[in-house]
Amino acid sequence: MAQYTKHPVAAPPTAPERESTGHLLLRGYVIAVLFVAFAHSAVYNLLGEIGAAVVLALFSAATLAIGVPMLARKRPQAFRWRRLPWAAVGYTALALLSVAWSHWRVPTVATGVLLAAVTVNGLFIAHVLTWQEIVRALSSAFKWILGLSLALELWVSLVLHGPLLPNFVDLPDGRIDPQWYWVRDNLFDGGRIQGILGNANLLGIVSLFALITFGVLFAARVRWRTTLALWMLLAAYFLVRTASATALACAAAAAVVLVVALLMRRATTPTARTRIYVVAIGATAVGALAVWLLREPLLGLLGRSADLTGRSDKIWAKVLGRVGEHPIIGNGFSSPWVPDDPAFDGWIVDHGITVFHAHNMWLDVLLQLGVIGLVLMAVAYGSLLWRSWFFAVDRPRWDLDARRPYSPLTLLPSLFTVVLLVQGLTESTPIMLWGWLLLVLLSFKLKSVPLVGVGERDLVFERGTAPRRVP
Repeated sequence: MAQYTKHPVAAPPTAPERESTGHLLLRGYVIAVLFVAFAHSAVYNLLGEIGAAVVLALFSAATLAIGVPMLARKRPQAFRWRRLPWAAVGYTALALLSVAWSHWRVPTVATGVLLAAVTVNGLFIAHVLTWQEIVRALSSAFKWILGLSLALELWVSLVLHGPLLPNFVDLPDGRIDPQWYWVRDNLFDGGRIQGILGNANLLGIVSLFALITFGVLFAARVRWRTTLALWMLLAAYFLVRTASATALACAAAAAVVLVVALLMRRATTPTARTRIYVVAIGATAVGALAVWLLREPLLGLLGRSADLTGRSDKIWAKVLGRVGEHPIIGNGFSSPWVPDDPAFDGWIVDHGITVFHAHNMWLDVLLQLGVIGLVLMAVAYGSLLWRSWFFAVDRPRWDLDARRPYSPLTLLPSLFTVVLLVQGLTESTPIMLWGWLLLVLLSFKLKSVPLVGVGERDLVFERGTAPRRVP
């Protein structure tokens, strides 16, 4: 029971500040947006192509319906126009303009509208939520994905007793390629699990993002840390069971960045920081060279071939051949590729399925928007990496006080960025849907609110204490 003094001089107690119902609903809506973005393949497998398109359209319309009146009430000046991630916005504009020279206009229009919708949602989330609320919303979305993935895997193994096809279609007679399955019923036989996402590689990356998010919140000493630890164990379990070489490589890179960032926080002089930079860069170069030289046995341990499961021979060579046709402005935007379009149908086939991206985000950008798009993408990710790194390693300061503690929260953007960049070497996901959403969201938030505790509704994390509002 709360106790307080009855001394006549003491001020009467006041109730803690509570969030308005409207803001709670807003946070709930953002969680739904993040869930749909990260679990887009689950929505597709559940509702089909048309259903998934309708869901994305409804959420985009709802974002505009919520955001525009909110911006009007707060005055247009409240939106930090000068802090927009202009490289990412420029890339979006170039993608839409590429319909003028595109060699596949229908996919350009369809995926260009999708890219614009994702961009708007990323800007919206960064504008309406604080850093702490964004991390909490990501955590909630990941919990839904992991929880539903476990439930679906258990249902398939214990009730259905067999693999599940998308849209709950009945299994045909005879043997079909496992690539067509939504869930393969591998939960208890040691095989790779896919969860509601229907793809082991996607589930592995999302599990890694979840592990990072839960770890940051755990280090920030939020409430229900025991429950959070259980979610971390589930995320780690999924990361291992997906056996995704890309996800494991991303996890190793994130671990290295985390160690270096923590060492940088402990450094007290510029000389010590310089020494850490030199050692870290040198060790990373040596490690990358060793991994490259030993790639065959390392990939063999994961059951992968030295050509990265056919990427270099089947996919990258053909993409480079088409890049040479229009190297400056590209062939036209399409992320992802539309398999039904004549330009892509049967162009690159893997396991009887038309491939829908280049499995390398840089090659994909070069194919679609040429050197101009590649420069814009490099600037977008380069600026995000730069800002997120110093957001993580520099002590928070907005006045003369130089003794404020570091926040675990500030580690998340740099870890997410490194995961996206490493994943982009073998996948194109970082330039579309949730990958692009994270790029826009983090870039805009880092530019508009570069310090935790500064800005409207922002909170400060202090080790061992509850978050407190900055006056």
